[in-house]
Amino acid sequence: MEHVRLRGEKVVLDTSLFVNPEVRGDFGGTPTEALEGFLFLAAQIPTVEFYMPSSTFKELLNFIEPDKVSGDLLTILHQKPPSKHELFCPAVLLYELIEDIRERINKGLRIAEKAVRSAHKSEKDIIQDLRRQYREALRDGIIDSKEDVDLILLAKELNALLVTADYGIIKWAEKFGIRWLLPNKFKDYILSSIKRYKIETADVKG
Repeated sequence: MEHVRLRGEKVVLDTSLFVNPEVRGDFGGTPTEALEGFLFLAAQIPTVEFYMPSSTFKELLNFIEPDKVSGDLLTILHQKPPSKHELFCPAVLLYELIEDIRERINKGLRIAEKAVRSAHKSEKDIIQDLRRQYREALRDGIIDSKEDVDLILLAKELNALLVTADYGIIKWAEKFGIRWLLPNKFKDYILSSIKRYKIETADVKG
């Protein structure tokens, strides 16, 4: 049966939706099962187009078993790199990024200095504390990979809804005026879209 094409929506997906154990449970227990669960539901709403940057999709393939995934994967989840040479970034955001990085480096330096002074602790404890605090200072709430940047740029290019659990990506998505959704709300979004599609399709045919 030919699909009735109604209102369209574009959605860009992060790998966290399928990989992160804390958020993939709505679709399946393992990354492969979560991806399969998503594909089953997504196939029921042809009015919604799902995208993932090519770099992010390659990252996803490291966590799933491709031979156990439906053949609909490439037709439902479109791989598209952002148009890097056509997109422009406001200069003020570059200034904010540089300032953020500088503050994080200074904070990391203070953490390292504190670790050096912790002579009363064992070497193992010092290293564990240093790793934890340093990671929090330099990586939490920041975009720190090309995959993160690709997600933001693609969502901006497509004027799409961005689904991610990464706080750093969310923070910068807001700076770019990009709509975003946490993965734990994504299944509700899909089910609502399926319901709306069925109602609108019935109205068109009626």
